[in-house]
Amino acid sequence: MLEQVVAAFERRDYQTAAELLRELVQRSPNDPWVKFYMGRLQEVSGKPRAAEEIYRQLLRHNTNPKLIAQARQGLQRLDELAKEQRKTAIAQATANPEQQELGFLVLEAISQERRTELAKRFAAIIQTDAYTARGLLPSRGWRLYRTGAIGELAVLGQALRAAGVPALWQSQASLQAIEVFQVKYFQMVQPKAAVVCQNQAGQVGMLTFDWAEVPQRVEGLLPLFSQVVDLGYRDRLEWKEHIEDYAHFCDLHLPQRRCILRLHDDRYDFRQGITAQREHDTLRQRWNELTGVLFRQTPTGSAWTEFQSFAESAVDFTAAIARLPHQIHIPRGSDCYLDPTFHLYSCLALLKLSA
Repeated sequence: MLEQVVAAFERRDYQTAAELLRELVQRSPNDPWVKFYMGRLQEVSGKPRAAEEIYRQLLRHNTNPKLIAQARQGLQRLDELAKEQRKTAIAQATANPEQQELGFLVLEAISQERRTELAKRFAAIIQTDAYTARGLLPSRGWRLYRTGAIGELAVLGQALRAAGVPALWQSQASLQAIEVFQVKYFQMVQPKAAVVCQNQAGQVGMLTFDWAEVPQRVEGLLPLFSQVVDLGYRDRLEWKEHIEDYAHFCDLHLPQRRCILRLHDDRYDFRQGITAQREHDTLRQRWNELTGVLFRQTPTGSAWTEFQSFAESAVDFTAAIARLPHQIHIPRGSDCYLDPTFHLYSCLALLKLSA
């Protein structure tokens, strides 16, 4: 009967092949050739994931050279089909001018249990070896993986998700649509919160909200640099940048309003509102007191605290990130890619929640 299955595939009579295989599976469920042709049936039926799984199982558990060669050819066909489909999808997506604008694609953390399996799928999509792919998959936090035309990133992101690799992508326009308010001080926190803040146009006003509107916050440290004199080549004096301290940031997200309330320890007015402190208190003591008050208002909210690892992954994309208006106001002698990177991290977290 297996010869009849082979003949049916050769004449592309897949309906007959399926009927014959149903009977063969009942008779010989462990026959590797029956399994192979079940994989072929999945392949021609437009179910590449199922076909791939069967082919890979055959490669793992069989030593028959002919069967192994056939399974490898099946995987190669699936790979070539996926490439062609992505190429077509990218061409269609980027034909629209709106899909050519700048975008950002992020890989999300993967558990250790699924790492090996997903690394193989990831490797097939990005055309690299499994070892390299495994190193690219984050085990905690996020990794900024690619920037470019949002249409192309969307095609890649959809392929990753279909393979089980968690990913998210957003265009610069979506990021810029989020309004950021710089918090000057909290006027009150109970029963509702009221903040005096400044919008992106520089206008100052009062904004009130319920704490239930704040399901998450984003925390991060941005370095403050100073110039120091150091001995360089042949003991020559050289000016070098040195991290003198860190600026503390805390973004409160209001996804229903699609906005961010941004607190910065150096720009917050501790002389007013709920956190008026004694003069001898340090800035760090005042900041800790303020964040303690805010965190007690959102005990069930999630906190995004993996900015450092995200920033490390963004080093190779500084030119693209620099194009993103960021609303981070730190006096600097030169631009620092970490400022727009924190803004990107926070906005992506808000859009993920909104989605």
